[in-house]
Amino acid sequence: MKILVTGATGYIGKRLIPLLLNDGHTVICPVRDKKRAENYYKNQKKISLIEADFLNLDSLSKIPKDIDIAYYLIHSMSNSAKEFHLLEEKCAFNFKRFAEATTIKQVIYLSGITNDTKLSKHLLSRKNVELTLASGKYAITTFKAGIIVGSGSSSFEIIRDLVEKLPAMIAPKWLNTKTQPLAIRDVLAFLYKSLNKKELFNTSNDIFGPEILTYKEMLLQFAEVRKLKRWIFTVPVMTPKLSSYWLYFVTSTSYKLASSLVNSMGVEVIGKQSNINTILNVNPMTYKESVKLAFKKIEQNSIISSWKDSYISSGKLKNYVHEFINVPEYGCFKDLKKRELKNREKTLTKIWAIGGETGWYYGTFLWKIRGFLDQFFGGAGLRRGRRHPTELNAGDALDFWRVIYADKKKGKLLLYAEMILPGEAWLEFKIEENKIHQTATFRPHGLAGRLYWYTVMPFHWFVFNGMINNINK
Repeated sequence: MKILVTGATGYIGKRLIPLLLNDGHTVICPVRDKKRAENYYKNQKKISLIEADFLNLDSLSKIPKDIDIAYYLIHSMSNSAKEFHLLEEKCAFNFKRFAEATTIKQVIYLSGITNDTKLSKHLLSRKNVELTLASGKYAITTFKAGIIVGSGSSSFEIIRDLVEKLPAMIAPKWLNTKTQPLAIRDVLAFLYKSLNKKELFNTSNDIFGPEILTYKEMLLQFAEVRKLKRWIFTVPVMTPKLSSYWLYFVTSTSYKLASSLVNSMGVEVIGKQSNINTILNVNPMTYKESVKLAFKKIEQNSIISSWKDSYISSGKLKNYVHEFINVPEYGCFKDLKKRELKNREKTLTKIWAIGGETGWYYGTFLWKIRGFLDQFFGGAGLRRGRRHPTELNAGDALDFWRVIYADKKKGKLLLYAEMILPGEAWLEFKIEENKIHQTATFRPHGLAGRLYWYTVMPFHWFVFNGMINNINK
């Protein structure tokens, strides 16, 4: 079958597409940034990437019309918590107009459980999208999930940060809210097995794990899996704003995402019983089993997708990483270092392992201070780390940088700064003519930007010299 998958570079899409390809389907992926997506799917033959944006109806004309099934995995959680619901509605409306003019017979939509009488803005938006997508021209199959547990998922990483960093927690009262966590493997099974399943046409199905747990119980069970002893005390006086700051400073989430999560975490996410597990022959695993499976993937360095690689994890980039690929020259400050190359292969291995657990090869405490300052002023800091210890693709998050270009054969890596700065910054590593070139470029914004550059220049001299020397050692 010919299958359309929206959200192809997202957390769910990057895990679903390999399953469809392995089963012999042809997959069509409308993406906002084709060059970024090509890094993920460059070795796949039965996949077609088309640059299109569902916020722009005219751009959808490039997508083929002879499609059998479509997955709707778009989630427009923008950097502004005030407007994401409007973007979601517009995307759904434009998708519907497009789909009604094609041969699509089934749309499979992943939503959130919305059974509570008092829903957050986020869950109300998910419910509204389902209503918007409904059509007489095609059937819609909706799956509603709560907390999704898997390596790289936002909920998993936030819980991991809390458990592994805090021996004791004084936490907000919403930790007593009940939910039914579901493993990412089971979510994918529901999505995949519902393909062309006629008894699921025009149905809405809650999908959930076998246990009802509070967030506090999830934290304590996570600690048991990690063999850690943890104490949690809940207090009734922590406001949503304080709760958001608590999550932001302790975990790797952004403040905007923390605010959205806090607003949703006060809502009970309990699914309605149905026979969906029997119809699709899916037996969801327990929460502890899903956590153990996630850590197996982490230990094997086989994390396919991570929420940290999405643009909302920092908020500086919007749609296109390649817009920043041409490093400016005019009005910029540059710090260029060159060294005679000693061993190309070993040097490239070091460059491709930079950041995350490896660090930045020199002045680690200075990098940590810069990361703390960035986080204090609302930036990403060093908390995001990196998805894989040795692999880099355009679009990946790398501490408080974003990978813009990564080609190991050509010997070039280009990073764009997502830290809080009075300007824009790039860091480039390049091997040419048996030399390693390391270039830091800063384009200042006004007087503040120029003062910033001259203030940090002494630190740059030590850090950048030490970094290139150790990379080339």
